[in-house]
Order: sequence, then C-alpha cells, then structure tokens
Amino acid sequence: MILIVCLDDKNGMMFNRRRQSKDSAVRADMIAEAGGKTLWMNSYSAKQFEEPAADICVDEAFLEKAGEGEFCFLEGTGAGTAEAAAEKLIIYKWNRLYPSDVKFDIDLDGWTLESTVEFAGSSHEKITKEVYIK
Repeated sequence: MILIVCLDDKNGMMFNRRRQSKDSAVRADMIAEAGGKTLWMNSYSAKQFEEPAADICVDEAFLEKAGEGEFCFLEGTGAGTAEAAAEKLIIYKWNRLYPSDVKFDIDLDGWTLESTVEFAGSSHEKITKEVYIK
C-alpha cells in the first residue's frame, strides 16, 4: 500500500480526536497522485471530500483491506501497524506547529526520500510533499 499522511512540524496528526488542519489543494493532489487507483480511507476522512471520487473506498478497516499499489489516507493512529505493508509513504507537511496528541509513529530511518515538492495550498501558503520509498 501507499500510505498518505498530513503532519505538522513535530509529526503531529490529530488533537482531541480531530484533524489538525485540512486543505483542498492537498485533497486534489491526493486524487491526482492516486491517478484512478483505489484511495482508501475511513468515514471520518471521507467527510473532507465533498463529492467523493469514484475511486475512493470508505471502510473503517481500510488499512487491512488495501492491496499492493493502492493508496491509504490515514489521519489517526495506526501508521506504525501499517508500516510492514507500506511500500511508499506520501507525507504532506503543514509547515506549522499545531497542538497534537496523536503523532506519526513510523521511524523514517528505514526509508529513502524519493522526492520533495512545495506548493501553495488553499489554507496554507506552503505545503511540503515528501515521497519516501523502502
């Protein structure tokens, strides 16, 4: 699977069971990155996508159901449990520090940075997209 997460400057993902932030440019980039392949997520994440694309699959057990080459958008806990099945990581960085009580729990030491791109978001002046491979 290809795991997608959004992080703040200290690897925070959520605070008080809520996402830290959201951005329509990030969502559009995720859909483009998936390129018609399945993009898995839970029902909480799916609420961000006003009119979900046909290739979005919503399931609470999406990390267990996603197959090789399929994309998974993860906003909460469980990244560490998905690491063994992940072949690639796509990390969108907000380039800000938000309050957080849920952190990204994958150690990137075993991963290779493949690419970095910066772009303007709809709610953030700069978003950094990093792509890692095993």
